Amino acid sequence: MRKIAVILVVLIGGAGLFLFFHQSNEKQAAEVVATFYSYEQNANFSDSWEMFHPLMKDKFAKVDYIQDRAHVFMGHFGVKTFSFSVGEATKREGWAIDNDTDSIDTVYQVPVTQVFKGKYGNFSLTQNVFVTDVKGEWKVLWNYKK
Repeated sequence: MRKIAVILVVLIGGAGLFLFFHQSNEKQAAEVVATFYSYEQNANFSDSWEMFHPLMKDKFAKVDYIQDRAHVFMGHFGVKTFSFSVGEATKREGWAIDNDTDSIDTVYQVPVTQVFKGKYGNFSLTQNVFVTDVKGEWKVLWNYKK
């Protein structure tokens, strides 16, 4: 009887740890996305670019990203800032940034909605953002699949 109790405690404890770390990764992924968009919201595009995965950094140089983001969102849309909301993260396995790149073992998909109020009226942009661990750091990716 005592052996069964010990086995149950170990199994329940292991399941609890699994759930804690599973939820923790999802929570961390959502927090990373919130940090990224907080930088964007404050026009701190240099720091948001630093949060990109190396595959994203290959898509555009830092200087180009900073200029483009400011130009498009602040210039063309005529907004000074935006609000945003971050949804719950969902774990995905075997996801690739585009059709020509090897898949990443584990990513977390996080929906984000940005709300802009500008010279062309009020509008929202909803996008799934992906986050993965690269050498102990969470990195942000966007989807480029066709």
